[in-house]
Amino acid sequence: MLTSYHVHSLFSDGRCAISDHVRSAMELDLDELGISDHLVLLAGDRRHGMGTLLDNLPAYINALNAASEETRGRLTIRFGVEADFDPLMTRELGDILKSLPLDYVIGSVHFVGDFPIDRSAEDWDVLIQVERDEIMRGYWKNIAGMARSGLFDIAGHMDLYKKFGHHPTIDLSQEISEALDAIAGAGMAVELNTAGWHVPAQEQYPSLEILRGCKMRGIPVLLSADAHLAEFLTRDFDKGEAMLRELGYIEKAAFAKREMKLVAL
Repeated sequence: MLTSYHVHSLFSDGRCAISDHVRSAMELDLDELGISDHLVLLAGDRRHGMGTLLDNLPAYINALNAASEETRGRLTIRFGVEADFDPLMTRELGDILKSLPLDYVIGSVHFVGDFPIDRSAEDWDVLIQVERDEIMRGYWKNIAGMARSGLFDIAGHMDLYKKFGHHPTIDLSQEISEALDAIAGAGMAVELNTAGWHVPAQEQYPSLEILRGCKMRGIPVLLSADAHLAEFLTRDFDKGEAMLRELGYIEKAAFAKREMKLVAL
């Protein structure tokens, strides 16, 4: 079964309409297309420039319903969001998510405190290495908190902090292990996000070492392209699938009504 779940449209920071994604999905013979625009609910006045569904949720759901009706019998539309994890806003976010007819929720960490993880290289370049290391440590603590919150189904683009080519110079194996244990305990899946091959990091999210940790813990995986354009719905899926098979995965996660099932990779 061919699926693409991490997909953004004009409802957040995508660069094409849902209808464009639908057209491309049918041309690619996808079985399931999931739209997962950004749902940003952060304490204070933090923004990451990705847009948010907060003011457009009814229109978003209506658009997904319309797409589902138009493609019935030809393509299954899955209703998703990519929601930021903020430890100060879990109750409010949980209330919103419960009110929506979603098939899955991608959980992502774009901020550690007030620091924007993936906004620009300049944000990282002005820091000294000890500051970068502490932000990366905080990132994994937030990933663990995200999993423990019970609000999410998929861990999105883990180790995002490497996007601009910066890597930790301290041992974060304990923090990473605790985060993966929390993901496994929460019954979440992890995406192999192919977008990492197209940024300065030139590596999929997450790293091969982290994916090995997922396999060791029995954490399910799925392929995603983090597509902001319709032409990228399955970008590098062949490369990602080969990597997952080499790790020993033969199944991937699929979702419906917040329930996970495993299908052939």
